[in-house]
Amino acid sequence: MTTRAAGIERVGLGLAALGRPAYINVGRGELPADRTVEAMRAASWEVLDQAYAAGVRWVDVARSYGLAEEFLAGWLDSRSPAGLTVSSKWGYAYVGEWRLDAPVHEVKEHSLARFTTQWAETSALLGSALSLYQVHSLTVDSPLFEDLALQDALAALPVRVGFSTSGPRQADTVRRALELERHGERVFTAVQSTWNMLETSVGPALAEAHAAGAHVLVKEALANGRLAVDPPKPVLDLAASHHTTPDAVSLAAALSQPWADTILLGPSSVPQLHANLTAQSVTLTQPELTELRALAEPPPTYWATRARLPWT
Repeated sequence: MTTRAAGIERVGLGLAALGRPAYINVGRGELPADRTVEAMRAASWEVLDQAYAAGVRWVDVARSYGLAEEFLAGWLDSRSPAGLTVSSKWGYAYVGEWRLDAPVHEVKEHSLARFTTQWAETSALLGSALSLYQVHSLTVDSPLFEDLALQDALAALPVRVGFSTSGPRQADTVRRALELERHGERVFTAVQSTWNMLETSVGPALAEAHAAGAHVLVKEALANGRLAVDPPKPVLDLAASHHTTPDAVSLAAALSQPWADTILLGPSSVPQLHANLTAQSVTLTQPELTELRALAEPPPTYWATRARLPWT
């Protein structure tokens, strides 16, 4: 029995690596050397053009991704692409001042004031193109869970409402957030979580979310570049046997999950984009997927390693 990667309709493009000069991601050496606003805008537009031409129809940004929303808004205005789904996130503010060596790059706050400010900013840039607005990096102890005014404001949005997760307790966050209701209706109908062959712990909770009708997005399927730049030997061996690259194998593993509705790619260049897209043609057998699942690290270990990755 085999599990086959699905088509382009399950692939989206995230602009985290292209909207700001520094990001927690290894393998960004293909970015423009000077990383000026103009150079990063041009790199973003080039990747957006190529992704759209390849059939990608989902783009994900965030207020904290530097100028990603602005870059995307300009591209949308210039290209007028049809059939595109756009999602963004609020909760983090970008404070890096376009510096690689900034001591702090983003600051998190899940408050009604932060939501109100950032919703106005996102709406001004993306307008009617926006389909999904997400709480950025919700955790199980977020003050959002006790803030009824904030919950009401989210529930009143004219677009779909979701949340992203991070940290070793992603599964707990997913389950708690999807139980949240206001006035008899669920607040959240979409979830975006980190899942990859090194961090699989949220998988069962995402399967439950998918079964309950939520749209499930997978982020960081390459473990912030670790699975592409320094992949474990089983990934390398499978890439060789399938005549492909480690990133394609890792993304094919994500595409093989039946609960995953959208897999977000995070390339920093057109060559990386095209390498990622080859995952669609990779077929992994159940024994191969079982072998890859054995690579999973304990969540505290995985997230501690991620926290030590430099902003480059």
